[in-house]
Amino acid sequence: MCANYQPATQDALITHFGVQPPDTDYKPETFPGYFAPIIRRPTPEVSMGQRSAVNALFGMVPHWAELKLARSTYNARTETVATKPSFRNAFKHGQFCIVPAAVIYEPCYETGKPVRAAITSTDGTPIGIAGIWESKKAANGLLMFSFSMLTINADDHPLMRRMHKPADEKRMVVMLRPDQYDAWLNCDVDNAADYFVQYPADALVSAPAPKTTPTKR
Repeated sequence: MCANYQPATQDALITHFGVQPPDTDYKPETFPGYFAPIIRRPTPEVSMGQRSAVNALFGMVPHWAELKLARSTYNARTETVATKPSFRNAFKHGQFCIVPAAVIYEPCYETGKPVRAAITSTDGTPIGIAGIWESKKAANGLLMFSFSMLTINADDHPLMRRMHKPADEKRMVVMLRPDQYDAWLNCDVDNAADYFVQYPADALVSAPAPKTTPTKR
């Protein structure tokens, strides 16, 4: 699972993901309830291969829900995404997206205490995370997008099994290869499970990244 990450930079959106950055800025580090860019097909009528980026709320908020729901819907388990009320509409309608990330943060308990670990790709390229998106009218009448990252079991993943509390089930976000981006955005719901596989551990690297406390003066 993932509750904290660094979105890909605007330059990376252009050069790696092939999209124009959203019109509005986004924070360099994202938590549930923050806005960050996602990549999607703008409408069902858009032809295969076209992508667009839009800022969306990290945490799924269906049309019937209040914004505070985002604090508990930022990850969607692939085992239940088709049936859970918060996610099933987006999944049923194939509202698939890519969450462009530079760094994913997870807690590592190997020292006995949680130490934030930064997970990146070994070659330094951004990570494309498979997600689902929703939209609803905001209080100002404009359309607001929200999203969740899809997760799978990672009990036997050489890297991700090191994360989270020892007794907890190990989870990881679904990561996509660049050659899968368009296929994921345009895939049929019945074929979505083809992408729910563990990303190779040798393509990822982890390093301690503890949060620093500002020095008092």
